[in-house]
Amino acid sequence: MATLKKIGEELGLSVATVSRALNGFPEVKETTRNRVREVADRLGYRPNRVAQRLVTGRSGMVGMIVKIKPDMSADQTFFEMLTGLTAALSEREIDLVLAVDQAEDPVLPYQRMLERDVLDGFILNAPVPDDPRVSFLQERGIPFVLHGQDRACPNYPTFGIDNFAVSTDSVRLLAQLGHRRIALINGEVSAAFAHDRLAAFEAEMEDFGLNKDLIRTGASLESHGYSQALDLLSAATSPTAIICASTVIAAGAMRAIRDRGLSVPGDVSVMAHDDALPQTRAINFEPALTVTRAPMRDACAPLAHMLVDHLNGTPAYELQVTLKADLIIRGSTGPAPKPEISDGPR
Repeated sequence: MATLKKIGEELGLSVATVSRALNGFPEVKETTRNRVREVADRLGYRPNRVAQRLVTGRSGMVGMIVKIKPDMSADQTFFEMLTGLTAALSEREIDLVLAVDQAEDPVLPYQRMLERDVLDGFILNAPVPDDPRVSFLQERGIPFVLHGQDRACPNYPTFGIDNFAVSTDSVRLLAQLGHRRIALINGEVSAAFAHDRLAAFEAEMEDFGLNKDLIRTGASLESHGYSQALDLLSAATSPTAIICASTVIAAGAMRAIRDRGLSVPGDVSVMAHDDALPQTRAINFEPALTVTRAPMRDACAPLAHMLVDHLNGTPAYELQVTLKADLIIRGSTGPAPKPEISDGPR
């Protein structure tokens, strides 16, 4: 079995330097750390967890807590994240510890896990505005990284997309196609992403001088998209375009449009935000769905590496990334339908 001494002999380094390099100590040059990791991988070195904790004071384990709904289901995006995070963390010799949250107090599960004193930090997901978990962990000096952000100017490590731009780009595209009655079927506004998209939708509609009252909110379910689209289409001034918070919602909305005897995009254009989940591929819609696209799996590696780097001493302000989602125009959006012209009395 490969040992620290054997790695050191091959590289001409002391055991102490090899240990610090493998544990990510910032005082060891990055080139040296990379050389040590390459030799360790080649020799099949596996760290002794007990010895590692004695040296670093860390367990090599980070936590993630998933919120379970009353029906015992979890958001389908979570399972995509779980697979990607586990793989990315394992590359850095870190294990992911998963726990379930069924408490009304969002902080309580974190408090319980910290009492066991086995975790080095946390990966947080699904933030709400001014998330109490952020304040709780910061007050106790617990390292974490957040997928998304809960405030305008975060002071913690974060990786996510610009949700304001998601709505801005969507409204702008439809307005440029001539649509004046644009609806939004949003997620639950208790979620930070939905809160931001709603605010940007209202602001952009106002900039175009358009009515911003065609808004529905709720769970990201196909049934929600279907029922809310039916409600919108039953109004006296029904929308000619619908923006959906997810492809799941869009699937329900498009079904509702067809059940009303209307066509996409001839009568109603539809677009959505796409997390690129395998269950609902936007390209497979009929017609193919116009989207703002940011694959959920693309966040896994950055989140994992950010947390490990933060544990190793990288300051929070160097670990803040907000990406702009791609706008992909497909067949579900088109020019606004022309109003019917009456021939007058006969």
